[in-house]
Amino acid sequence: TNSLTTAWRLFKHMSEEQQRYEKQLIFEHPAFAKLCQQLLRDSRRMMRGDLVFSLHAVVNLGVPQNTLLVQTLLRVCQEKLNQLDNRCVSVLATTLSGMDKDKNVSALQAGLQLLVEQRISSIRDIFILQNLMKCMGKDVPVFLKKKLEMAVLKEIHHLTFPNALRVFLALVAMNYCSYPILTACSKKIQENVHDVPFRQLILILEACHTLQYRNVKLFSALADYVNSTACLWDKRQIVLFLSACEALGFQPSELLEIFAEKVTEDPEFLNLKNLLVVLRVYSRLNYVPRVQKHQFFETLQSCLNKYLPQISNTELLKAAYSLCILGYLPHQVLDELLQKDSKDELILSDDLYKEQKEMMLRCVKTCMELDSPSFTKPAFVVTENSSSLVSLNLRKAQEALIELLGDENMFRQNVQLPYKYHIDFEIRMDSEGKTVLPITATDDHPDPSVQRLALLFVPLSAFCTGTTHPQGKLAMKKRHLNKLGYHVILIQNRKFQEMTNEDAVEFLKGKIYSENASSSSEEPVQDNN
Repeated sequence: TNSLTTAWRLFKHMSEEQQRYEKQLIFEHPAFAKLCQQLLRDSRRMMRGDLVFSLHAVVNLGVPQNTLLVQTLLRVCQEKLNQLDNRCVSVLATTLSGMDKDKNVSALQAGLQLLVEQRISSIRDIFILQNLMKCMGKDVPVFLKKKLEMAVLKEIHHLTFPNALRVFLALVAMNYCSYPILTACSKKIQENVHDVPFRQLILILEACHTLQYRNVKLFSALADYVNSTACLWDKRQIVLFLSACEALGFQPSELLEIFAEKVTEDPEFLNLKNLLVVLRVYSRLNYVPRVQKHQFFETLQSCLNKYLPQISNTELLKAAYSLCILGYLPHQVLDELLQKDSKDELILSDDLYKEQKEMMLRCVKTCMELDSPSFTKPAFVVTENSSSLVSLNLRKAQEALIELLGDENMFRQNVQLPYKYHIDFEIRMDSEGKTVLPITATDDHPDPSVQRLALLFVPLSAFCTGTTHPQGKLAMKKRHLNKLGYHVILIQNRKFQEMTNEDAVEFLKGKIYSENASSSSEEPVQDNN
């Protein structure tokens, strides 16, 4: 056992290429064959720890699973399962998690699961608990996941920083979101953020995404750390970090600002893959640099133009879509895009993502028209009511508006606009923004002094995590509705639904009659909070 485990410890710290070479030497060495034969003969007489660690070493050194040696060790482990202590159980779970399913492996895993269920209340070591969580995986029954959760929570006051990282990632392996455990781990990670290796930073953010866990304090702490040490990181590492933030809908504004400066100063590191990620991040998180905005866009466009001869149609569309969402029109890219579209090369009839690509192309064409410097606000916008019925999640808003304004004729609902834009509720007011006008009184003879309010009830996911800052698509819609003459009021639907009826009426009253509503409908293109 000592020979095998020592070989494994040396082996695991080698590079892949070196491992292949050493593995060949080990397997060809005459002493290794004798060692395996002795292990096969003595397996039933071995101490429990020696048995489990020998299996672990043999499997990880690459001895094939279908050999007599490995299968014999698996059967002996089954026979001695109840004799194993908690540490041996943890090592055995680790070994089995890396093996293919076969008759002996499945039988041992089933027995191990029953044993853990019986013993879980007696396990006090968080390291062993997190390892069991990680190795037993997502197929464990929910009741056992809950038992593991309770066992960890009992020992949570002993949580160290290294174990906090392990437990965090073990929950992902188990596909189980425990808010009390995640919160405790997050706190420990925040306290020791300067000790987190870069790879672990990415894994933490990816874990939060997988578990749908949103902790703005944790995200901010990680972003502040990367921001404060940005000069130490490779630019490609920062791209990876920003991409992980984008997946969570989290906007690390200071880091985005600093990184934009780095891109402007030295864009040479931007290969096509990184360029597309940068475009996606800034567009989805709706971030336009406060400083060097024009230079940043020009740099991205210049890099994109360089890749036009080799870029795929899908990548071209995504790149144009990202820049257009931010309100920037890259002319050479758009010319190339429209040329491919006119030849029907852009979207093929059997494309799996045909609908998504058609939506993106439609958005690009809308941006080309509405965001063009030559576009002027129309005196009158043709609208139509798509339906007099409102969806269930807007019923409360409808009732609050009726109570506030006194009549259904004082607003319109489900309004369909040109460019396939939709408004939940439209309200019209006098030029001073003090009086709501009946819809019928302003329909036939449009008055340019009449103000149009567009109420949009949007999900929380349409905003950057933890803020009221709209993400890219919503920001684009708001910008375009402004161009069409509307003052846009964004309302987080979930928070609105949680209000009492009285509070809902007061809330809408404040939004409709506020000073903002009476201001000019022309607003800045972006709002970077």
